[in-house]
Amino acid sequence: MNKQRCPWCGDDPLYVAYHDTEWGVPVLDDATLFEFLILETFQAGLSWITILRKRENFRKAFDGFDYRKIARYGDKDIERLLQDEGIIRNRLKIKASVTNAIAYMQIQKEFGSFSTYIWGFVDAKPIQNSYKSIKEVPANTVLSDRISADLKKRGFKFVGSTVVYAHMQATGMVNDHLVDCFRYTEVNA
Repeated sequence: MNKQRCPWCGDDPLYVAYHDTEWGVPVLDDATLFEFLILETFQAGLSWITILRKRENFRKAFDGFDYRKIARYGDKDIERLLQDEGIIRNRLKIKASVTNAIAYMQIQKEFGSFSTYIWGFVDAKPIQNSYKSIKEVPANTVLSDRISADLKKRGFKFVGSTVVYAHMQATGMVNDHLVDCFRYTEVNA
């Protein structure tokens, strides 16, 4: 018997695996939160499946998403990344990754962890939505507007409200699995 899934993942095995195991699961680990933040910024203007297909290449190119290393990237590293055909070669997004790594560590210094900071926006408890149709799921919300504005104020780049909301969905700050999706109840638990 086929499991009912959110329709956005289609039948691509990579997308289905991501939907079934990662999307919407609360992430509290700073390293994983940073990985998602970087991937979401590169996704801006592109489809998420494009990013998923390049995820391992990104991981290799960006030193396993180690924000401490990325914060120290200089011109040589940026040029190296611009030559890497395995990733999205966008100079502004690559430079934003360095800027964001530095800002990320500033937040860690201020709040003890990025997780404490970002999850503070939802009182450390995922928002449980109950959408029946993909058409009901928003691209951004008042809360993602607020988080986006705060991140930008702290120096982050490529963190518009839509990118932030996608990050919230991916890292389980909101449960946007449709109510008839088998993952809705699992993630809700």
